[in-house]
Amino acid sequence: MKLEVHVGAPTTLETPLLVLPWCQGPDEQAERPVANLDPLDESLGLTLTRAVSGGDFRARRGEMLLLYRRGDEGPDRVLLLGVGERADLSAERLRELGGLAARRAGDLRLSELCVSVAPGWLSRVLELRRAVQAIVEGVVLGNWRFDELRSEHAEEDQRVALEHLGLLVPTSKSKENAQTAAKIGLAVASSQNYARELAIRPANIVNPRYLADEARRLGNELGLKVTVMDPAAMEKDGMKALLAVAAGSDEEPRFISVEYRGAKRARPLVLLGKGVTFDSGGLSLKTPQNMESMKYDMSGAAAVLGAIRAIASLKVRAHVVGLIPAVENLPSGHALKPGDVVTSRSRKTIEVLNTDAEGRLILADALSYAARYEPEAMVDIATLTGACVIALGHQAIGLMGSDEGLIQEIRAAGERSGERVWPLPLWPEYREQIKSEIADIKNTGGRPAATITAAIFLREFVGSVPWAHLDIAGTAWAEKATPYLSTGPTGVGVRLFTEWVRGRAG
Repeated sequence: MKLEVHVGAPTTLETPLLVLPWCQGPDEQAERPVANLDPLDESLGLTLTRAVSGGDFRARRGEMLLLYRRGDEGPDRVLLLGVGERADLSAERLRELGGLAARRAGDLRLSELCVSVAPGWLSRVLELRRAVQAIVEGVVLGNWRFDELRSEHAEEDQRVALEHLGLLVPTSKSKENAQTAAKIGLAVASSQNYARELAIRPANIVNPRYLADEARRLGNELGLKVTVMDPAAMEKDGMKALLAVAAGSDEEPRFISVEYRGAKRARPLVLLGKGVTFDSGGLSLKTPQNMESMKYDMSGAAAVLGAIRAIASLKVRAHVVGLIPAVENLPSGHALKPGDVVTSRSRKTIEVLNTDAEGRLILADALSYAARYEPEAMVDIATLTGACVIALGHQAIGLMGSDEGLIQEIRAAGERSGERVWPLPLWPEYREQIKSEIADIKNTGGRPAATITAAIFLREFVGSVPWAHLDIAGTAWAEKATPYLSTGPTGVGVRLFTEWVRGRAG
């Protein structure tokens, strides 16, 4: 998508669609976003004033009104788009606005739109850079659609791709800030869409070898160091927990390392993503209902690849390593059995009570492997427990960890990025639930506090490195569309990771 920042008044702009964000004023009336809209109103045949003063448009959150030009100058169409009360204005509201604008442009079969951003309208509550970044993210995310596996399209489904996004600012002084923010928003949102594409492709396409090849392709494109371990290399390294999970499938596992060096001497930040490309549950077989969604069990891996893509594209001054244990979890005569005991890379023995608690087994070996980088901090992301959906629904990522400072950093990055997290405790008492009678630990502590005991299990393999765990079981895919995300995979974690690393880099 081509980005361009324009300077001037709305009437000077030639565009098929100009989006005017509006706040609610006193008594639920729409509040003028800029001081002088009279010339634009005249080109619209004074319909703008009549619509607002007459109460036809009140700028409620998500409310839209489309007006057409009658004069000779200015945009062909003007879309009034409400964001609600000024006091509630936030980056997330503007992300929503961008998504709604993109979808309206799609409905109109337009390949171009422009959004007006007036700093005076934003200054009290939201700086220009954050506003522009959020709007661009919303437009790019809202414009995403996955069509690559369709052989034909119904006429009503055919949409013109949005190829050009303009941003209108009133002064040259604000242009540079808007350009910088737009570039960040485009890099982050396109990388989130990249993660969504990886996640939505079916498991007969996306398997462990595919993820490894995709990491190599990304490495060639962005100058990243990529290392891929096959089963023989993993066996030599002692990754027996990971190999045990993969044993039931004909698809060989892969262990993928992707390294970005934007700061040469810095100790790395390690991002670890669960890469179960299909999870049947193994011999602890899942019910058939919605099992097709288990292609999304590699959403953590997609988030790591997407985040590194964004970080490298923006040339962030940081040293980042992404680690992805990639497997299929299927039942067969070779599969891991309930009651088996496996030895992890760290030499801890694990009693496997449930083969559907497999993500923590592959992450155990990945966390142990991460220690070789002597990281500054490490964060894993995984669709780990259905219990997280019960606890937090689909609105928040579960956050647990060993370092309070790191937890607070990630919470703050979640608020800034719009990918919110909520902390859960890791009190010592929970450790009792994963004690085994015959091994060092067992891989499940039962239903009570299941999200927490899964994190307690992972902590056993962390060592002394500051560590955090993100459970995205409730946020990795959406069954209901939002203003800027369609149903299906969300690419969650890309914005959060990118914001956290950028914050660490200063």
